[in-house]
Amino acid sequence: MDLWERRSQLLVEGLKALRADLIGLQEVNIQENTGFWLAEQLEMPYVYLVPYQERAYQIGPEYGIAILSRYPFIQQAQLDLQSQGRFAQYVRVEIGDRPLIFCNGHYYWQPGSTPARMQQLQLLVNWLSQLPPHIPVVAVGDFNATPETPEIAFMQEQFTSAYAAYHGYEPEYTCPTPLQKPNRSWWRKFGLSLINLYTNRTLKPWRGTLDYIFINNQLSLRNCQLILTEAAPENPHIYPSDHFGIAADVEWNS
Repeated sequence: MDLWERRSQLLVEGLKALRADLIGLQEVNIQENTGFWLAEQLEMPYVYLVPYQERAYQIGPEYGIAILSRYPFIQQAQLDLQSQGRFAQYVRVEIGDRPLIFCNGHYYWQPGSTPARMQQLQLLVNWLSQLPPHIPVVAVGDFNATPETPEIAFMQEQFTSAYAAYHGYEPEYTCPTPLQKPNRSWWRKFGLSLINLYTNRTLKPWRGTLDYIFINNQLSLRNCQLILTEAAPENPHIYPSDHFGIAADVEWNS
């Protein structure tokens, strides 16, 4: 069994146990059709896939973002984030007779804070602000920004971070997990080490929180936890992903 086959087993097992109504995915492999494959495994019949317009590092397969849902989409929309070929997306669903906007994105990659990411998040907030003010909004994704950055402070001015609201603090880290990456080239490892040294002034391997669930004031929080945090029993370096997931249980305010 190859590495991805084992990882995909762990991913499906973990998400099946969760029984989520909506899932936001980043770095979905377009060529391998992993978004639709995962939706089929989870018996989630509705998929909205948006490809990136640039390939990461200009090499490798084409990736995108995707939303999986147990409920049909009343509306679908996407937002060009205007750098690194990235997009945000949202769907409107109705659960019972109640509407919900579920937004997913994967934002500008650069260690530390950067004006390009702030610009993307300003575009995102402006886009979501065009929705009716009474509609509940959940915004999830890999924001590529740690909790102390101005970008996350900006998001927290508009929304509530579900994990921090439930626990009183953000996770210690969401990435990278101890997942082994046998195909990573030596120059890629060396380059990441230099970036880490320049940004964080240390050769100690970096880890931090980049992934969040944000909710607006139309929703209340029942629970929020990290998920997909367990390695394969037979190998402590096989994880479902190089990021932990985050799951939130929310309800509509009266």
